[in-house]
Amino acid sequence: MKAKKLTVEVPEDLLERATAVSGQGITPTIRRGLELVAASGAYARLRALKGKVKFSAKLSGLRED
Repeated sequence: MKAKKLTVEVPEDLLERATAVSGQGITPTIRRGLELVAASGAYARLRALKGKVKFSAKLSGLRED
């Protein structure tokens, strides 16, 4: 993975709250936040498919071992 060094200005209270919730330092907290923003795009595309995809498998068949 290629990394890019950034200088970012963020509100101090937001950074403190985010690092407190994550239990990690600044870099892992910012990285996780960026991952969540990127994932939200994928979630939006999946929500757009709601009701448009038909499955041929039956739920009862999937539950059988």
